[in-house]
Amino acid sequence: MTINKEDKRIYSDEQYKKKVTAKIKELQKKRNAIILAHNYQRDEIQDIADIRGDSLALARAAIDIKQETIIFCGVLFMAESAAILNPDKLVLLPVKEAGCPLAEMATLDKLHLYRKQYPDAAVVCYVNSPAYIKAECDICCTSSNAIKVVKSLSNKQVVFLPDRNLARYVAQNVPEKEIIIWPGFCITHMRVKEEEVLKAKQEHPDAELVAHPECEPEVLQHADCVTSTGGMFSYIKSSPKKKFIIATEKGMLYGLGKENPGKEFFLPSEYLICANMKLTTLGWVLHSLENLVYEVTVDKEIREKARLSLDRMLAVK
Repeated sequence: MTINKEDKRIYSDEQYKKKVTAKIKELQKKRNAIILAHNYQRDEIQDIADIRGDSLALARAAIDIKQETIIFCGVLFMAESAAILNPDKLVLLPVKEAGCPLAEMATLDKLHLYRKQYPDAAVVCYVNSPAYIKAECDICCTSSNAIKVVKSLSNKQVVFLPDRNLARYVAQNVPEKEIIIWPGFCITHMRVKEEEVLKAKQEHPDAELVAHPECEPEVLQHADCVTSTGGMFSYIKSSPKKKFIIATEKGMLYGLGKENPGKEFFLPSEYLICANMKLTTLGWVLHSLENLVYEVTVDKEIREKARLSLDRMLAVK
């Protein structure tokens, strides 16, 4: 089944992709597997996915999976969430090095310090964090539901980790609570600069700016809509506008273009690429299915505690 280097010399890129895709689909049936992919994945990975979405959509989808094997085309914290929600299934991350720098900015030592410093505060954990952090928090959230989650809490103080920009955005929209902000950040969204956004708006004066809340506040202040990647799909589909500047990872443009063929999309910067999301290729997905690698597991004690945080999040409507 393996496609070697010589194959790529023989076939064009499109022929190669078709050949690998056919082998993936064949093995999928054999392994009774489902493929989940985040919106930031490569175009061809989005094409082979059975379910594509943002972190919240993928977490919800993971609850009802009937297949025995889950191939998670994303990064480690996402595959961990699938493993937490599906302890009896085989969860595979095609590229074991696909991590998330933002998630790694959340540490247990620092979290314990915050707990001592703010004993009356609820701890809200962005899903972009490791399983062992989720296990020590009160409730998880995604960029789709962060505001709803924080509003649902009775606590007047909330420690929000690890993304500072999402925390600031929540604080702006939930002024009745004190948000204690963790200093983490997404390196991709930090590359969105205000001057680039203003330049893009000048070049496309009839375009709306749609931005992810992980962007800096000076960028968000110019946005017509601030929302998660899943929210971007909903907003743009219902908008009468025909042109949009998208302030998030460039993988979004492929899916948006497919779902909105009559609309145009622009990036404010050519550097909005998450290297970790782009590690997953068709070849690695095929390798994962062939060899059933790389399995993602979560220790039972951590899994059970983290499951409570995820379940509380999923219960927020």
